[in-house]
Amino acid sequence: MIPFSILDLAPIVEGSNPQDALARARRLATHGDRLGYNRYWLAEHHNMPGIASAATAVMISHAGQDTENIRLGAGGIMLPNHAPLMVAEQFGTLEAIYPGRIDLGLGRAPGGDQAVAHALRRTLVGGEDRFPREVVELQQWLADVQPGQRVQAVPGGGTNIPLWILGSSLFGAQLAAHLGLPYAFASHFAPQAMDQAIKIYRETFQPSDQLKKPYVMLGFNMIAADSDEEADRLASSLRRTFVNLRRGTPTRLAPADLSFDEDIQPHERVMLESILSCSAVGSPETVKEKVSAFIDRTGADELILSAHIYDEAARHRSYEIAADVRESLTPARAAE
Repeated sequence: MIPFSILDLAPIVEGSNPQDALARARRLATHGDRLGYNRYWLAEHHNMPGIASAATAVMISHAGQDTENIRLGAGGIMLPNHAPLMVAEQFGTLEAIYPGRIDLGLGRAPGGDQAVAHALRRTLVGGEDRFPREVVELQQWLADVQPGQRVQAVPGGGTNIPLWILGSSLFGAQLAAHLGLPYAFASHFAPQAMDQAIKIYRETFQPSDQLKKPYVMLGFNMIAADSDEEADRLASSLRRTFVNLRRGTPTRLAPADLSFDEDIQPHERVMLESILSCSAVGSPETVKEKVSAFIDRTGADELILSAHIYDEAARHRSYEIAADVRESLTPARAAE
């Protein structure tokens, strides 16, 4: 069966605070572990009032405390914001805490706007252009320590933590293929180049010590409930989040409220249709149909599901339904 994983944006909901978001993240990781999900990933975002995962490595350590089997990782660390040695040390520490369970996904965006990028990096000269070299440098810090090596990642050296390349464009696909690394595409919010990126990655993939054949994980929005109507109501929070973000007024995750849909402008509806094209919103039957069709079309090796839902119990229920759907899937894999 195709693995399902969890992408948690650690949402800060209206009426709560970051402390509550951290507690929710920990409970979701534990819930996913009990349901048999493959990975639990957190993403690096900055200056976002509704997202609490800026200190991603710290969040991973916190969220994983009550888990036993699920892999823990970053989806991802925005590498140009950090010295590769520091990332190696942070994730080497995580590997020491959770041995054999750490993933490290890498992106080249800042995790915020240009003002955020400047505040994080001080200079923007060559930041993203250095990304391929910094990925290779990070690999070297995590590799076996060589005789006479003057600078080491401690912890980190010799861990060979699996690296992933993240992306929403063709650049990441080309880099992942060239380095022989698994590729995670952000189709849950930027699906426009997905098909072309997957094609390029698979056709140009070069085997490496880490990976012998292409491996694609795709982001997918999962808003599942016991009925189509309830799922659509829950999804109103996600629609509101995207609309407010595009309007330049990002907010904390709002309660489900279908009345907000009445204020969405026609051009915003077109935007939502595009952004949310890789989504399943509905009852178990509806979700199964949409997920199966998506897997058949893309040949995904793994799905990483984002359930951006205000109510915690409803969010957990969405992942329960998705886990049940996974058990029932027998897709005719498009890649085969």
